[in-house]
Amino acid sequence: MQTIRTTKILILLFFIFSLLSCTNLSENKNENKFSYFSEQFADLKILRYQIPGFDELSFDQKKLVYYLSQAGLAGRDIMYDQNYRHNLKIRKALENIYSNYNGDKSSDEWKKFEIYLKRIWFSNGIHHHYSNDKFKPGFSANYLKELLSETNTNLENESFEVIFNTEDIKKVNLDASKGLVKGSAVNFYGTDITEADVDDFYSKIKVPNSKKPISLGLNSKLVRENGKIVEKIWKLGGMYSKEIKNIMYWLTKAKKVAENEKQKHAFELLIKYYETGDLEVWDDYNVAWVETTEGDVDYINGFIEVYNDPKGYRGSYESVVQIKDFEMSKKMTALSENAQWFEDNSSIMNKHKKDSVVGISYNTVNVAGEAGDSSPSTPIGINLPNANWIRVEHGSKSISLGNILYAYGNSGSSGRLDEFAYSDKEIELEKKYGEQSDNLHTALHEVIGHASGLINEGVGTPKETLKSYASALEEGRADLVGLYYLPDKKLVEIGISPSAEDMGRASYDGYIRNGLITQLIRIKLGNDIEESHMRNRQLVSAWAYEKGLENNVIEKIKKDNKTYYVINDYKKLRVLFGDLLREIQRIKSEGDYEAGKNLIENYGVKVDQELHKEVLERNSKFTSAPYSGFINPELVPVKNSTGNIIDIKVQQPKNFSSQMLSYSKNY
Repeated sequence: MQTIRTTKILILLFFIFSLLSCTNLSENKNENKFSYFSEQFADLKILRYQIPGFDELSFDQKKLVYYLSQAGLAGRDIMYDQNYRHNLKIRKALENIYSNYNGDKSSDEWKKFEIYLKRIWFSNGIHHHYSNDKFKPGFSANYLKELLSETNTNLENESFEVIFNTEDIKKVNLDASKGLVKGSAVNFYGTDITEADVDDFYSKIKVPNSKKPISLGLNSKLVRENGKIVEKIWKLGGMYSKEIKNIMYWLTKAKKVAENEKQKHAFELLIKYYETGDLEVWDDYNVAWVETTEGDVDYINGFIEVYNDPKGYRGSYESVVQIKDFEMSKKMTALSENAQWFEDNSSIMNKHKKDSVVGISYNTVNVAGEAGDSSPSTPIGINLPNANWIRVEHGSKSISLGNILYAYGNSGSSGRLDEFAYSDKEIELEKKYGEQSDNLHTALHEVIGHASGLINEGVGTPKETLKSYASALEEGRADLVGLYYLPDKKLVEIGISPSAEDMGRASYDGYIRNGLITQLIRIKLGNDIEESHMRNRQLVSAWAYEKGLENNVIEKIKKDNKTYYVINDYKKLRVLFGDLLREIQRIKSEGDYEAGKNLIENYGVKVDQELHKEVLERNSKFTSAPYSGFINPELVPVKNSTGNIIDIKVQQPKNFSSQMLSYSKNY
């Protein structure tokens, strides 16, 4: 898929710092007074971000940003319900306790109750946003019963029991032996629907235009009613009608202050899509949206990413509202302007290359608000739309979220580098070029990677051919495009890399170190890797390590009883990355399910348990949480005596809890 999330930890700071003089982020007189860090609990860190450039917008543009942010928040509860059928009941009950309990709030159990609720807010439900594991409460069932009783709160039967039992322990299960659908708690399917039911249902649907296939199942829940399997469509008058009606209300207001006719037309199509649930209209909207490149304000709104569906059909609700940072974006157009060169010089087979790479736009933006799947755990880069035929014929939009990246860069360092890097030289390269190379790698991943390559004529979409392995393979393919080109002098020639050799070395060191070692801090000892991005990183790293053993390209070294993977030959490693890129592109182009499955299962899933234990022990001395998310700045309308909006102001919420309670009350 097409988003790069904070959890991917390719923290994208190259253009933010190397070109800092070009952006008004550095011109904020109050910059040194702003506190990016808010709080930390469990394995989570809550940060803040600012909205540079908002005050320079026209009044209508400010209203546009405000209306789009409200539209996003109006669908917030959809994401909770999509993630798990009991989430909303549990969240609302616990919020009522949190707001009305007058008992002892200094006890250990209350503090654990509070952390549990905050984790629900962060993950939009009772399953971890990254590992997909159900949270284990630190308090007892009896204690929760006391809280419910003392606050006159109702939470009964399965909604209560599931907090403490072992049912629905995995939101998204990718272990086929457990049943992809039956083994997943995500609320995209009825509880009696099986993987075979899903396959049978969609195999009988004839796509109207095979060259422009609609995104089957993107906006529906598959259930059995009266013995027949049917789709419950997410639309006005259908499932989530109340929330969708409010989304449409705010989109209609946004349409009235659209910056141009193309943007207005896109709003009209998005509203029509929410009204009808028609997936052909969704495609029409995406074409209109991707071709709307003028204006200062842009947005993402809809059922978009399919990571949370083990079958890869259904999109999670997501909203991002953003303001273009034009000065920074100018520096990044060099990639999109040279997209054809990158395609022509790729390591993939010629028959899998595009003759004409169409319409890639890449901008740095400043986020003004997020909701649903994007909040509190936010992307740091986005490339949309997802439909391959639209990308081929009409192009795509790629963005990096500049103010989010800047907030990460100013929120403090955890100091893990010295622990997990092998040599002083590796540490020196990482400190000098690591942030820059990570940023450039993500830019290449988004702009060139996801836009590259052809699917052979007559081959279905990756979700149809590669099934549950499609997302991890696509992310690996895009990562490999970035890795293949990072050491290339072309990047220096077009002015976006200070040093091909040093940037390549820093990126390769960091990627292998993360793919084989440091990302293991994110999973529990004994678990397999299930998250698609983690699978892709281990796949790429482990495959390259194995294939390079004969020439000692990457060496496994023990020093002071600590394990390191050290690159001995960067040029040969680049060749290996190119080889794997060629194979994964072939798998995608030909729809070779068995080859894709073997790559993921053999290299991306299983964890060396002895190494994993060692990594967790080495990491235990660090107190900085491994996952981060954000409080959103609040856009507050200023009204005159007649109730008309005369301005929009930006203010920071008091804290994470106050914003979450406010959202629950108002949306």
